[in-house]
Amino acid sequence: MIPFILLSWLAKSGSEEDSDLLLRIADRDEQAIEVLYDRYSKVLYSILVAILKSTEEAQDLLQEIFVQIWQKAPSFDISRGNVYSWMVALTRNRAIDRLRSKSFRERKQEHYDYDIDLIEASCFPTPLDAVLVTERETLVRDAFGQISPDQQIVLHLAYFEGHSQSEIADLLQIPLGTVKTRTRQAMIKLHQLLLGKLSR
Repeated sequence: MIPFILLSWLAKSGSEEDSDLLLRIADRDEQAIEVLYDRYSKVLYSILVAILKSTEEAQDLLQEIFVQIWQKAPSFDISRGNVYSWMVALTRNRAIDRLRSKSFRERKQEHYDYDIDLIEASCFPTPLDAVLVTERETLVRDAFGQISPDQQIVLHLAYFEGHSQSEIADLLQIPLGTVKTRTRQAMIKLHQLLLGKLSR
């Protein structure tokens, strides 16, 4: 399977640049916002799911974000930054704001769509470390919620979306070393949290 980051690059090659699309959006060109949506909605959606841990919330917020892109396009100064980086920052900030809101915390409850086994495989080296499935799920969910949103994003993209660390660096527009550091720190934190609870 061709990695999504490569598909995005191929789609963009020979096609209209993001900056040109944003200029058209600023002129209220509806076709331009559709092109931008097709180009980046999957990446932005992955970031939202990684932070919110809810596909329903991610879908709702994704629509709001593209409405905001439509609204803010006329005021965006293309000379001051990259369009993609701006959209990623906007997406991350909106997701964190939603995560911190009281109404979201009240709605969230059990909206976890992660494959728990993928994290368990990294944190439980032998069958002797396993407990009942329901208890494991609760432990992993609680532990995952205790790592930072930035760490949640890189783990989600790596373990649930199948991206390499280089691809994640490209997707999030951050240095490869930062991706490696966040991944390592997140796994150490999860390992400590899970083993600490299992040893009680």
